[in-house]
This record gives sequence, C-alpha cells and structure tokens, in this order.
Amino acid sequence: MKNIAIQGVKGSNHYIVAKALFGESVELSYCNSFTQLANQLASGQVDQAIMAIENSIAGALLPNYALIDANTFKISAEYYLSISHNLMALPGSSLGAISEVQSHPMALLQCSEYFTGYPQLTLIEADDTASVASRIAKHNLTGVAAIAPKVAAELYGLEIIAPDIQTLANNATRFVVISRAEDTLYSEYSNKASIRFVTGHKRGSLATILNVMSDCSMNLTKIQSLPIIETPWRYAFFVDVTFENSVDFDKMAAALTIMAEEFTVLGRYENQLRKSNNP
Repeated sequence: MKNIAIQGVKGSNHYIVAKALFGESVELSYCNSFTQLANQLASGQVDQAIMAIENSIAGALLPNYALIDANTFKISAEYYLSISHNLMALPGSSLGAISEVQSHPMALLQCSEYFTGYPQLTLIEADDTASVASRIAKHNLTGVAAIAPKVAAELYGLEIIAPDIQTLANNATRFVVISRAEDTLYSEYSNKASIRFVTGHKRGSLATILNVMSDCSMNLTKIQSLPIIETPWRYAFFVDVTFENSVDFDKMAAALTIMAEEFTVLGRYENQLRKSNNP
C-alpha cells in the first residue's frame, strides 16, 4: 500500500483530493505544513505527496513552486478541485451565538465579503481548515466556528450554519501529485507537461523560447517566474503546456535543451481539465 503525504488533516481539501485520486488504496500521512510534506517525501518516508500549486482567485502558491524546485521533485498528475467554504460549529449553534471564526488565511480571505455583514465576528488565522473543525469537536468549543469543506462537518459531527460562503462561486484549486525524481512514472496518455528553464541575459531570450514553443504546437497554459536565490536578479521560469502529439513535445524539449541555460521537464501527465470536459 502506498503512503501519500498531504497537508492538513482528515476533511481538508488535500484529503478530498487524495480520496478522489487514490480511494482507499493508500495510507495518508498528515502534515502540518508544506515544508514538512516536502521533507517527508525527500527523505523517503512517503512514496508520493499531494500539493496545492495554484488557485483560480489567489494565483500561484510560490512557496510550493520553490519546494518542488529545491527538492527536484517531479509531477506525475494534476487535479482541479472546486472549493466550497462552509461555516460550521457545534450542533445547535446559531450564527448569533458565534463570536469567533477560525480557518486558514486563504479561506478567510476568500470569504471576506460574507463577513462584512457580521462585524461582531473576530476572524482568526489557523494552520488548516479541517483542523479547526476537529478542535471544535474535540474540545467542545462553544461560540467558535470553522470555515471548512462539507466533509469536515460530516467527519467531526459539526453543523453547517452557512453553506458556500465564498465570495466567488468559480473558485478552484489545482493540486499536483509529486514524487522523487527516481520514482516517477509518466502516464502513456500524457498531453500536458510542466517544464522549468532559465534564459540568458540577452535581449529577447524569453521571447525566442516562447516562439519555439509556439512553432512546436505547444499551447502555453501557465507561466510563472521564481527568483533563483543563489543568484540575485536571475529567475527560473515554470511553464505548463498542453499538446496533441508527444513528438511535438519531444521536438520542443530538444530545442530548449540547447537554447536555454537550464532546462528540465518537471513532469508529463494527463490534462485533467480536458479529461473532465470530455468524458
């Protein structure tokens, strides 16, 4: 049985993704932070890990890109999860009896408009959404509510006071499955890839590389720069591309290996968005 590291506890969004991807066929290792998750994977304590990498509202999670880069992890799959934020508390609680709401900073931010109508509520940042739900149930905390996925209420016996309180309905997070480089297996149905490259200082270097991608029929779906800590004012570019023909991707990779100062394929996998849109 595989051991998969996730950030958070039972009922968290990472937990939901793990169950969607692997079902009951894996053992989950619950981590308090993404750094702990990365350390467990790098040291061989777990076989793979699931990591949030970007949100449709908040954008890229740059620290997680940095963890993938620093540990030379590889990406073997992706998963898009629609985010549902729900206000929950002990059974029988009413909104009027709540004085404090705890959750992950991102959840609080994404529900900020809802709370403008309740200035009496004190918003407190916590390490995870579902962990707050767990603490409320474990310690029988009255007057305290959590923002968490619906499954957390089911797991910890809480009652949802207000469902779907996120400001924007179209809120989704992209998660990736990461592995140590030597343990990564790529899907034969790969039609998406994540790459990393570093360009020279010559004018137009990035534009030239992007033109090569276009010439090789790559559809660029994401580009993200990240500072190279050891070399001030230099940046690595993380790019996601989709493609119809693996031969085109191989052609692009061969060209960029020559053109870029550094070039790495971080992963080749199935485009989950395309799969969901074309059952």
